[in-house]
Amino acid sequence: MSEKTNPRPVTDWLPITKKEVELRGWDELDVIIISGDAYVDHPAFGNAVVGRILESEGLRVAIVPQPNWKDDLRDFKKFGKPRLFFGVSSGCMDTMINHYTASKRRRSTDAYTPGGNAGFRPDYAVETYTKILKKLYPDVPVLLGGIEASLRRVTHYDYWADKLFPNILELSGADMLVYGMGEMPLREIVRLLQKGVPFASLKTIPQTAIQVLRNDPLPKIKIWEDLKLHSHEKCLRDKKAYAANFKHIEQESNKVNARRLTQAVGDHNLMINPPYPPMTEAEIDASFDLDYTRMPHPKYSKRGAIPAYEMIRFSVNMHRGCFGGCSFCTISAHQGKFVASRSEKSILKEVDQITKMPDFKGYISDLGGPSANMYKMKGIDQSICDRCVAPSCIHPVVCSNLDTSHKPLTDIYRKVDEHPDVKKAFVGSGIRYDLLVDDYNKKNDGSLDEYMEQLVTRHVCGRLKVAPEHTSDETLKVMRKPSFKHFHAFKSKYDAINKKHGLAQPLIPYFISSHPGSTEEEMANLAAETKSMGFKLEQVQDFTPTPMTVGTVIYYSGLHPYTLRPVYAATSKKEKQNQHLFFFWHKNENHQTIRDKLKSMGREDLIDKLIGERKKQFKRDFIKKRRKNNASPNRRSNRGSRRQNKRK
Repeated sequence: MSEKTNPRPVTDWLPITKKEVELRGWDELDVIIISGDAYVDHPAFGNAVVGRILESEGLRVAIVPQPNWKDDLRDFKKFGKPRLFFGVSSGCMDTMINHYTASKRRRSTDAYTPGGNAGFRPDYAVETYTKILKKLYPDVPVLLGGIEASLRRVTHYDYWADKLFPNILELSGADMLVYGMGEMPLREIVRLLQKGVPFASLKTIPQTAIQVLRNDPLPKIKIWEDLKLHSHEKCLRDKKAYAANFKHIEQESNKVNARRLTQAVGDHNLMINPPYPPMTEAEIDASFDLDYTRMPHPKYSKRGAIPAYEMIRFSVNMHRGCFGGCSFCTISAHQGKFVASRSEKSILKEVDQITKMPDFKGYISDLGGPSANMYKMKGIDQSICDRCVAPSCIHPVVCSNLDTSHKPLTDIYRKVDEHPDVKKAFVGSGIRYDLLVDDYNKKNDGSLDEYMEQLVTRHVCGRLKVAPEHTSDETLKVMRKPSFKHFHAFKSKYDAINKKHGLAQPLIPYFISSHPGSTEEEMANLAAETKSMGFKLEQVQDFTPTPMTVGTVIYYSGLHPYTLRPVYAATSKKEKQNQHLFFFWHKNENHQTIRDKLKSMGREDLIDKLIGERKKQFKRDFIKKRRKNNASPNRRSNRGSRRQNKRK
């Protein structure tokens, strides 16, 4: 980032060096944030959001992004002790997902590091950072936050170690954990500390977790009921106990009036306090409207672009939360199932800010959210939502109390289009296609077709991403996704609109192999059905077990946490490879293996569908090429020479 493109003074960013602290005239810091990500001062990056929230509460805050944990630990020492606490986060991703593929292969890049370079954060970063801080500054409280800590807040299965771990507070020795989107609990923590309340006394703040000694009484809150989970030790002995815990964890994480969860572990009792209600429009606006520069810190100017920032620098996140409840997804576990939407005013203000950014060429890359088309959707009668324990609002059917109108979203799209400096605004986030299918979402108020027309004609950047995930209805039930027949209906509707307007914008479907419930035969059917629809799949992945999902619980325990009945899961490397192979039926080197597998499962009928036609086409192409070569001038000349020689 050159001085020409970045004329702002370095003091517009939160300080990350001792010199920057001195430039502000500070002789002490209130809070020091340790983060596994590079510092990008943008509302899509957690370290920036936390820093700006603390700053807005009047605190002096500095960030230590991607500290070196291998040397003399100078990065952890450079600012000394903070007055209030250290804040620790792995960054925007769980470090193990950041570091490893589904096959446990080490990744060579890191999207949250300048230049995309790997190696700037440790495995299990939250635990590593916290233990260093506790060794250097044993009397300073450590507050955990971010997705890695949030999803590891209770006994959890770790895919990379292939075993159960206790909660992250027990693992790291930290003093408190803020789970989920932490603006509300963080503000309350700061306000109490500013009043002189000792950190050790902060035991009843909503949406936090702490540990107390096993023999100490739990603090009492009249309006809270307690729900005791099976102990960590029992989970180690009994997979059924571990699976049974998850149903309560998921339900209480997504209830309006949740119970406090407790779990014994070692010498402690873990307490997970109920979450705050979903943020109001004013509260979420206040977070997004803070004084972000929207750019990486100038210190990175010569180290290369930060890929994750380049992806979202001209995008707008319009809401949080997702009521889909997919079994493989952690969004509802971290952001909650209730959607919190920004105001139109706040969104349009951010669009205007983007148009004034250096290098903006007139294109908004995404008007979206966790699922792009859930903006402003919520319960019609809130009292019904207050009693609800369902993990999904749209599975197995769309809730009759859910307002699924797409009109507010369509209106936003049109107003962004009207901005004089916006040439085009795209929807880059994945959409929930099932919400746009009349047979599935029967609450069509006319806004669904209007939205589809607006989306397809104005906001698709060449192709549209959707995620049917599988074709087997049985597997889709485990995934909490709709029947594949609804994807067929959506594709017909999408193709018709494209044809009507003379557009050629293909659908790009996402699929998962080896998800619990999926078998090799179902993957073979998936390959055959998607091929018949004209797809050669490119956006595919193998199921990766991550903490705090239904799929992960099934993968480890073999039991569905809501029924405690067995569910098949491909767990061995060979089983997973066999399922993934069917995505790539079009590769010649896979043909023999696929043919053998189909014969072994008695599905010879799929051989012709997957390989036979391909083989016939290959033969036709070969014959055509041979005829063309035989008809070439050189070939004719050679044949003539041979005939003359023969006569001689």
